[in-house]
Amino acid sequence: MTRWGVPVAAIAVVAAAIGAGPVIAAVQGEPTLPARTAQQLLADAATASRSGMKPMSGTVIQTASLGLPGLPEISGMGGSSPAALLAGSHELKVWYGGADRLRLALPGKMSETDLIVNGDQVWLWRSEDNEATRINGVDPEAQDKHATALPSATTPQQAAQQVLSRAATDTVVSVSNTERVADRPAYQLVLAPKDGASLVKEVKLALDGETFVPLRVQVYAKSAAEPAFEVGFTSVTFTPPAAENFTFTPPAGAKVTERAADEFSEQDRARQERERALKGRAKVVGQGWTSVAVLPFSVKDLGANRSQDADGPAGNANALADALLRSAKQVSGPWGSGRVIQSKLLSALLTDDGRLLVGAVTPERLQEAAAS
Repeated sequence: MTRWGVPVAAIAVVAAAIGAGPVIAAVQGEPTLPARTAQQLLADAATASRSGMKPMSGTVIQTASLGLPGLPEISGMGGSSPAALLAGSHELKVWYGGADRLRLALPGKMSETDLIVNGDQVWLWRSEDNEATRINGVDPEAQDKHATALPSATTPQQAAQQVLSRAATDTVVSVSNTERVADRPAYQLVLAPKDGASLVKEVKLALDGETFVPLRVQVYAKSAAEPAFEVGFTSVTFTPPAAENFTFTPPAGAKVTERAADEFSEQDRARQERERALKGRAKVVGQGWTSVAVLPFSVKDLGANRSQDADGPAGNANALADALLRSAKQVSGPWGSGRVIQSKLLSALLTDDGRLLVGAVTPERLQEAAAS
């Protein structure tokens, strides 16, 4: 599964930044692993990424505290709700036995959603609905095509990919070899933006001392002692999981349905088409930590789905959008006027002339981008 690795291209971005001259400082402490420079760690991570994911199992916890006021309580969505991604935490359990053996579990408060892949046997289990779905016609070598059946959840590897892709020449890098994550010795890269317009104080990326797999990513906002966003393993074992983790039999009384894998592939293709369309409409001002995305958008767009089920995902998204707009402040300048929303790590500017600007930057930098 490529989504579980840190792409070599992303690692190369940071390696180039280090070679361009950022400060590389050794963090002092009692060493528990052989000393390595940042360049050596990135080379090790690139080698591990190329070699593919090793059999493993573990539990991942994602926690977000972005400081957004007035978020609504959204029921029926568990840890995959929009509000849960902005505040609170959720858990992901993973068992990986090879290209054709995978299990992902997303526990809720009183429920659990599981995706179980065992060769050509693929099941999606939702305990809340007491429903098991057999997914037919699956290519066991193409797990990413049907993993979209499970509600999204970020892993340390995915977060590491995003961090490494953003780091550029405006980054100060430091290294320590004394960390311990999920009871495993780990190296830690600390990446700190130089530009004062970034809302990010630093990002700490922990790499397993043996496999160099990302174990934890912590994003710190300025003037904050605790991470505003954190995702990491609380337990992990790099050994083949037991075979029973990949077997599933629907419980007695469960509703059993069948769906073709092509349906999920169609959903994935539709999602990719939407992303391509959005990317085609958007432009990026700046680069690295202080890049700002600009795309056509207006308050009217937020009401496009008002006629849909008020208790479903559209209703949840509308409630979240309304709460965020209530916290917005009116701003104006040579670029025009609009409303700005700021959290610990993100700012968004919705202009009255129909633009949305978003970035991990100060509102002032958003207004500069709006004028450019």
